[in-house]
Amino acid sequence: MPVYVYAITDADHPHRIDDLKGVGESAGPPTTVEGRSLKAVVSDAPADLRPKRREVLAHQAVLDRLLEDGAVLPMRFGFVAPSHDEVAGALDENAENYARTLERLAGRLEYHLRCGRDQDHVLREILTESPEARRLSEATRRESATHGDRMALGELISQEIVRRNDDAAREIVDALAPAAAQVAPGETRGEHFLAVSFLVDRTRATEFADLVRAEAERRGDGYELSLHGPLPPYSFV
Repeated sequence: MPVYVYAITDADHPHRIDDLKGVGESAGPPTTVEGRSLKAVVSDAPADLRPKRREVLAHQAVLDRLLEDGAVLPMRFGFVAPSHDEVAGALDENAENYARTLERLAGRLEYHLRCGRDQDHVLREILTESPEARRLSEATRRESATHGDRMALGELISQEIVRRNDDAAREIVDALAPAAAQVAPGETRGEHFLAVSFLVDRTRATEFADLVRAEAERRGDGYELSLHGPLPPYSFV
C-alpha cells in the first residue's frame, strides 16, 4: 500500500506526533517505519493528493513538531513511496548517507531570505552617481533626442541595475554568512534580486535575525529584506 513520507530521523528521535493529523481527508496520526538505524515518519497515502492549504499545513505541522525534538531530513510535500517495505529498504540502503546528513543538520534550522529594491530608488541612485546616465537622461528630454539616445539610456540603466543588484546581493550574503553554518543560493523571481537560504545553529538564531535587521536598517527604505523561518532544512539535504 502506498505511503506518504514526511521525514527521516534517527532511531532515537521521540516522534511526539500522536496528536497530529496526517495529510489526507481521512488520515489518522502519522506513524513510523523502522530501519536498522533510522526511522521514517509516514502515513497512508491519500488516493487523491493535491496541494490544498489544509494538506500543506498538515505536512508542515508534522515537520515542525519533529524539528522541536531533533534533526530531521524533510521530504517535500507530496512524496509518496510504494510501500512500508520499500521505505524500510531505502532507510537501510542509504543509512550511511542519511546518518551523515542528520549529523550535519543536528541543532540547525533553515532561514530563507529574499531581497528586493524599489525601482524608483535605484533609478535615482543611478542618475545621481553616473554622469553618463545623467547626460543621456538630459539628452532624451530635448526635442532633438534621437532613438539612439533613448536606446543607450535604456541599456545603460539595465546594465547598472544588474551590476548594483549583484553587488548588493554579494554584500548582503557576506554580511550574514559568518553567522550561518552553510549558505545555499535560491532562484530569484519577480522583483527580488536575491533569494538565499542559511543553515543556522539554533543557538545563533537570535543573532542571525538581529544581523538581518541591522542589514535592512543600514540599507534603508530603498531595500526590502524578507526573512522566513525557522524552516525545515530543505535546501541542505
